[in-house]
Amino acid sequence: MERLLFFIKKIIPQRLFKSIQPAYHFLLAFFSAAFYGFPSNKLIVIGVTGTSGKTTSVYLISKMLESAGYKVGFTSTAMFKIGSEEWLNDKKMTMVGRFFTQKMLKKMVQADCRYAVIETTSQGIEQFRHRFINYDALIFTNLYPEHIEAHGGFINYKNAKGKLFSHLSRCRHKIIRGKKISKTIIVNNDDEHAAYFLNFPADKKITFSVSGIEFKNSKKIFPLDSFIEEDGKGSSFILEKISFFLSLPGKFNFYNALSAISVGLNEEISLSAIKDGLNKITGVPGRFEKIDEGQNFTVIIDYAFEPNAVSKLYEAAKKIPHKKIIHILGSTGGGRDISRRPILGEIAGKNSDIVIITNEDPYDDDPEEIINAVALGAENSGKKLQENLFKILDRREAIKKAFSLAAEGDLVLITGKGSEQAICVAGGKKIPWDDRLVAREELKK
Repeated sequence: MERLLFFIKKIIPQRLFKSIQPAYHFLLAFFSAAFYGFPSNKLIVIGVTGTSGKTTSVYLISKMLESAGYKVGFTSTAMFKIGSEEWLNDKKMTMVGRFFTQKMLKKMVQADCRYAVIETTSQGIEQFRHRFINYDALIFTNLYPEHIEAHGGFINYKNAKGKLFSHLSRCRHKIIRGKKISKTIIVNNDDEHAAYFLNFPADKKITFSVSGIEFKNSKKIFPLDSFIEEDGKGSSFILEKISFFLSLPGKFNFYNALSAISVGLNEEISLSAIKDGLNKITGVPGRFEKIDEGQNFTVIIDYAFEPNAVSKLYEAAKKIPHKKIIHILGSTGGGRDISRRPILGEIAGKNSDIVIITNEDPYDDDPEEIINAVALGAENSGKKLQENLFKILDRREAIKKAFSLAAEGDLVLITGKGSEQAICVAGGKKIPWDDRLVAREELKK
């Protein structure tokens, strides 16, 4: 069926296909779910959406539930998981094809998983990839401008996220192991768009913020105090008199932890058990991941690829003791938010001592053109070519250059790809790649 639908897509003229595209995506979603027997009806499905923090939240939720004794599966930008099996996402997509996602859900059922945690993107929602997935809880992390060009404006982007919450209200209730599963919305109340997402109907609504966690229906409040960031090592905080330590730097990860704690409390897991689960987590692949091969400088790899995320990354990175900051970055092609390219360069230029612009994922765009646009932003912030600004097309050579310039006590940031397993180039080709592996190889040399 999947091959038949793809064949139909290929033979239909592009102009005609655009007019029937919604029906095509809907049918693909229906047939994929039907083919695998609507597996999401047999799992407690938790969807995570927002501009940033989705992957880390998925990971924290999964590990917390697993620590509490449940079998869990998840799909995310960084990784996939079914029960005890975990592997890196090599698909270069967050919400992979509908047949793939439904197959994953089916395998989770077969592995006797109780929970499925699904990272859910706005572009995936627009293509109906969320349809015929019976969600039980949705988590909203935050919202700020990203993929604006793809959606045709911020309002469209916001409304795309809203379609997922509207979908939740239409998902039928399940009985799993004799218990009726409530439909729940969990929202970051410190985000300016929180009210929009809280306005959608649900059985239960939960908010998290720097003040704590509140169950809106029962008025139960878990107060939070004494949040402390600890020099790039992580953060500690007290929630309902329980002390937590999170080994993930940055205030943004504190919010990700709060989303996981909210899920745990909603699933009636004790705060002490939630704490034990989160305390075991030492890192997330490709998310503020330190690479240590015995070198006398610090290397951090992170997925951050848009201005807001890069700015937040600097806030966390600057808490790590360092001398110089050397930043390797690029920007993506494929028509993805072209306007952000010089902005990324400007942010790097203002916050680092040396900027190295390199290839990221050009797709069918000219990689030199992308690099020049990012470099222009760095030059506007005061950086000078061949002095403290370098343009190196080959990503490995860029990493080599950064390491050659790094002295004892320096901090090297490599951003834009995280744990991704490929560089996407012209003609739909993918070049096998892993920033973390390449960095280790070059450090060992």
